[in-house]
Amino acid sequence: MAITLNHTIVPARDKAASARFFAKLFGLKRGRSGYFAPVKVNKTLTLLFDDDSKFESHHYAFHVSEREFAAIFGRIKKAKLAYGSAPWSLDDGKLNDWGGGRGVYFKDINGHVLELMTVPQ
Repeated sequence: MAITLNHTIVPARDKAASARFFAKLFGLKRGRSGYFAPVKVNKTLTLLFDDDSKFESHHYAFHVSEREFAAIFGRIKKAKLAYGSAPWSLDDGKLNDWGGGRGVYFKDINGHVLELMTVPQ
């Protein structure tokens, strides 16, 4: 059996708002909130947003198809979110072409860095 990441806890100032933000941007559905505010990313991965008052910024990278990239990137631009081509240039308004694909970095409402890439690193 291959090892897969099943879930991870994402610290947030407001778990429900963070789950809504992520689900809307990525075109996903939220699960029923309880102790956590879950968002199922795919068949094997669920992000569990959890209220926390102090946390450091985390980096979450997602390999997506060209079609998914276009849809999510369109929602990033529609939301007027700053984006950039690298983790050290989060607001240069550019995409990268690493590995022959497209990639972009942006921050969520908690300051976590989200990355989209069409070719896995």
